[in-house]
Amino acid sequence: MHDDRRITEVRLDRFMRERVDTAVYTRSVPLNLGSWDVPDEPVSVMEALHHDFTPLDHGSPWGRPWSTKWMRLQGEVPDSWGTAPDTAVEIVVDLGFTRELPGFQCEGIAWRPDGTIIKAISPRNQYIPLKLLGSGMAVDFYVEAAANPDVAQGWTFAAMPYGDKATAGQDPKYRLGTIAIAELNQTVWALQQDVWTLSGLMHELPMELPRRHEILRALERMLDIMDPDDVPGTAAAGRAALAEVLSRPAYASAHQLVATGHAHIDSAWLWPVRETIRKCARTFSNVVALMDESPDFVFSCSSAQQLAWMKEFYPELFGRIREKVKAGQFVPVGGMWVESDTNMPGGEAMARQFIEGKKFFLDEFGVDCQEAWLPDSFGYSGALPQIVKAAGSKWFLTQKISWNQVNRMPHHTFNWEGIDGTRLFTHFPPIDTYNSELSGRELAHAERNYRDHGRGTVSLVPFGYGDGGGGPTREMIAAAHRTADLEGSPKVRIGTAANFFTQAQAEYTSLPVWVGEMYLELHRGTYTSQAKTKLGNRRSEHLLREAELWCATASVRTAGGFAYPAAELKRLWQLVLLQQFHDILPGSSIAWVHQDAERNYAAVADALEAIIAGAARAALGEGTSEFLLNAAPHERSGVPALAAAEPVRSDHPVTVTESGGGYILDNGVIRAVLDANGLLTSLLDHASGREAIAPGQFGNHLELHRDTPNEWDAWDIDEFYRRNVTSLTKARSVTLERGGWDAVVVVERLAGSSAITQRISLEAGSGSLSILTAVDWQEREKLLKIGFPLDVRADRSASETQFGHVFRPTHTNTSWEAAKFEICAHRWIHVAEPGYGVAVSNASSYGHDVTRSVRDDGGTTTTVRTSLLRAPKYPDPGADRGRHELLVTIRPGAAIADAVEEGYRTNLAPRIVKGAHAVSPLFTVFNQGIVVEAVKLAEDGSGDVIVRLYESLGERSEGMVTANFDTKKVHAVDLLERPIAGQGVTAGLDSAKLTLRPFQLVTLRFTR
Repeated sequence: MHDDRRITEVRLDRFMRERVDTAVYTRSVPLNLGSWDVPDEPVSVMEALHHDFTPLDHGSPWGRPWSTKWMRLQGEVPDSWGTAPDTAVEIVVDLGFTRELPGFQCEGIAWRPDGTIIKAISPRNQYIPLKLLGSGMAVDFYVEAAANPDVAQGWTFAAMPYGDKATAGQDPKYRLGTIAIAELNQTVWALQQDVWTLSGLMHELPMELPRRHEILRALERMLDIMDPDDVPGTAAAGRAALAEVLSRPAYASAHQLVATGHAHIDSAWLWPVRETIRKCARTFSNVVALMDESPDFVFSCSSAQQLAWMKEFYPELFGRIREKVKAGQFVPVGGMWVESDTNMPGGEAMARQFIEGKKFFLDEFGVDCQEAWLPDSFGYSGALPQIVKAAGSKWFLTQKISWNQVNRMPHHTFNWEGIDGTRLFTHFPPIDTYNSELSGRELAHAERNYRDHGRGTVSLVPFGYGDGGGGPTREMIAAAHRTADLEGSPKVRIGTAANFFTQAQAEYTSLPVWVGEMYLELHRGTYTSQAKTKLGNRRSEHLLREAELWCATASVRTAGGFAYPAAELKRLWQLVLLQQFHDILPGSSIAWVHQDAERNYAAVADALEAIIAGAARAALGEGTSEFLLNAAPHERSGVPALAAAEPVRSDHPVTVTESGGGYILDNGVIRAVLDANGLLTSLLDHASGREAIAPGQFGNHLELHRDTPNEWDAWDIDEFYRRNVTSLTKARSVTLERGGWDAVVVVERLAGSSAITQRISLEAGSGSLSILTAVDWQEREKLLKIGFPLDVRADRSASETQFGHVFRPTHTNTSWEAAKFEICAHRWIHVAEPGYGVAVSNASSYGHDVTRSVRDDGGTTTTVRTSLLRAPKYPDPGADRGRHELLVTIRPGAAIADAVEEGYRTNLAPRIVKGAHAVSPLFTVFNQGIVVEAVKLAEDGSGDVIVRLYESLGERSEGMVTANFDTKKVHAVDLLERPIAGQGVTAGLDSAKLTLRPFQLVTLRFTR
């Protein structure tokens, strides 16, 4: 037989495009339009409805970037419309959409005159059923149209002005399209869905498979039967021609897909938070409307923050959501406040994501989420399995690792083992998207790509437009129904994430294991971009620690009572948790988002400083003596951990010796030599007498790199950045300042067009040298690093992560190791050989790299570099420009315990306050390896005291935690403060004996 396959396929495409797609609506009549342009930021619906609406012409241009236009749509449905079988009346509203990138352009939401939401209007969801208006045959409703500019710009990553209202311009970006009453032919629409499903499946089947050709010939028969001049009249016959191939059942061994409705809505990204709130309302109103039409449709919704916004700003919609949760259709998942980054948030912040998220879902819906849901975060910390389990959850889902540049994850369903040994049932959907349309291509890819065939039979598919929101459509639900049992296709059924996990866990019992972090081989620049956002996060985390500690201390220690500010602390925590969203903290959002973040962090700092001051006054009393508030878990200046007392000054001031135009600083603990250019040529600790700096090299080495990634500018650092570097060794001046018993060397130099001033200081009694680098950063597409070449033969580095640290090789034996050329560390990074190590700590940086080389003398140089600043051009062309202060310290002769202590010391600045008396710590811990991460009052308002601890050294540790206040009971609890059988915890009346495995996390509740 002659091969006419391509001829038939092209014929089909044109017939659908020109005949069927245009016949879905058989007739239409335009509506009368009125409009009101909001002068600035969006207003509430009730405010908008009270404004005068002026006549608006069809086809009018509208929408300066980020503006809002309210439109009133009025008309009358012609008699007899919608009365014929298989017809319905709908309103079609085209705001000027393109078909590409739903969620990244203009959007709208329809409102009834009484101020209740109808549903959203978006590029691939432009209809409103007449019956939803509730006004008979009269049409009278409003559309709130958002002129969100297309910041994506085709993903060319070119600098653009739209990310800031101040630079976005005033010209209209859109032109109104069809806005009309229209009659929907449901048979034509159903035919459209039949063909879309069958054609998509056909193109994925092998050419030699009979099924492919049977579908082609059925489609050909449909084309022959139908009259191109009367598509509505012959659509039923066309559907009948396809019925047989649509009814054939799937293979018995076909892969199973649980399809759950989804709309990954970035809480801020290429739009500000204020627009995310409206995106959520638009998406969720679509979802509940779909649920009314399709009782089997379920929708998985993560991010408690987004639902909290609905409760605050859209209470009527929130009430409808609550009813759908009760019905089992709207399903809260994830149990986190937001879908946060997981690399950079501190341990307590990561725990609070689950505490705040799960508590919201429990309080509002009675739902205890069992899965963590992070499809789009940029890699996953090895501490997460323990944190998820400690929150009372048992499953984990991610998608992003499919973006790896080099290595492919070997499993799709597996046990993920965290740094403490906790294992978490994990799924990585083989469909490789969290925005599926349930197309034939996507479904076939999921089946082909699944790496656990023969052991597992099922995977998960989140379907619905996402990132910018929109969610599932009726077309997607139709696709799910058509592929439920279809020959050649995986079997698709709509269900919940819990449906999937329960089935997968039951059938796949001997799981493979992935140990440690899931490092994303992409987006490594997010550890450094938008330095002020990262500084705000780090500072907020530590201020919250201090505030909770001192408020709890004041509450327990103050005889007259101290009102613990639980509600205000919760509000501030939630605001900080929002900024940890995976496009805010990573620095990958538009300028507007980061400007908001910096304002939020400033407000958080002001509020927390006031709370700390008030708690300190209550705890210490009014007086003139100076006390050091030591919020660290280690003694500092003679003040016990978690206590307030008069500090003890070191007996040995820093001596300074001029040498060759530079200076030698010595405090009896360490000695640092700085040359005439302010370079660190020698650093030794007197206890070991060993030199830390590699022979002939120098630390405090600032290097400026070309930083032009292939794509994803703010996200990516590509490995070739190392090939273009300027070494900043020449100083403009080097001077000495003395401050009491301490010494500071001030170095000024230039990096391109950016002035740099470094204050290199050594304090009396300190075991570390501090380097504060102030930069007036004016570079573009450059990366600034500070490096220390160390005389240490280290085959791995240790980087702090949540509640512990993770080891990474310093060599590149395999492609997995080579891919980790930029790594994330929290407050410290440590390299060592047996018996000797060096710690480098920081106050706000996360990006690092560690390399090694063998010298001619046979020794090994291990170089630790901290990434200080970047200057990407997309999506914020002004990213990081301006003044920054970045603190790092280097501590020679340091063990892991010293690195842990140094991290807290660097991030908890000495806080001196005046008062009448010292305050003893609420808790004493008898083992330096067991670290107190948080002290707070219980969430339930009982006044019980919560202490969270972890084993910090990566070894089995035994110790005792004792309360220094009256208690009657101690027991282990989970993160939500519910009693559990704590492993390794033997509780008494006022103390608990701990036998902890490496990095084990423990939360204890002390009942007063």
